[in-house]
Amino acid sequence: MNEGLMIVGTDGKIIMVNEAFETLTGFSESEVLGQPCTILHCDVCSRILGKGESWCTLFENPPDPMKRCRCTILRKDGTGLPAIKNASVLRDEAGKLIGAVETITDLTEMDRLDQEVVQLSRQLEDSGFHGIIGKSPIMQKVFDLLLRAAASEAPMIIYGESGTGKELVARAVHELGRRKTKSFVQLNCAALNESLLESELFGHMKGSFTGAYQHKIGRFEAANGGDLFLDEIGDVPL
Repeated sequence: MNEGLMIVGTDGKIIMVNEAFETLTGFSESEVLGQPCTILHCDVCSRILGKGESWCTLFENPPDPMKRCRCTILRKDGTGLPAIKNASVLRDEAGKLIGAVETITDLTEMDRLDQEVVQLSRQLEDSGFHGIIGKSPIMQKVFDLLLRAAASEAPMIIYGESGTGKELVARAVHELGRRKTKSFVQLNCAALNESLLESELFGHMKGSFTGAYQHKIGRFEAANGGDLFLDEIGDVPL
């Protein structure tokens, strides 16, 4: 989602907002134009006002050229929006202070992922890590890395000598990721010769070669929507 943008005058009243601001806050442009920016009830701003400060320390003398803070603002429907606000002062050609521009970045998804990592970490402490046993600091770093990898949609390469548990690692990432309800398909590339490679990966139709007595789907198709683990991929014949 694009960042919400709001421009205010030196009196703190809103001059302009963009479409992303309307989407994030639930307020239409017509509802906020001319209103003080405190209509968003930013918790950081509220704490400043509670200390008896001016409405915005951004315009103190001398003015602060830029402020950045993590805060919670109040949407029109009364729900809180975790966000990062960046504010910068605006000046005219003569250098006179004329207002400020603020951007609002939604942190809802980031907070959700952080909470998911915390919950998964607690599960790890209680019951091990999806078949992988280890409590050393090094293994804890491995588990933390796998939690982060599982939250990503990027392809993953697992390095390790034969017998070190690469399959367990791949399966753990699958079970922790968004595709856990779909198939986990494994293929031992070391067992493939050049003639079998294409058939195993992409499948074949009945009668396409000697011994092809029936239609067979490939591993890529079988793993569609899920995860494909190509074990010993370095042994693929090229």
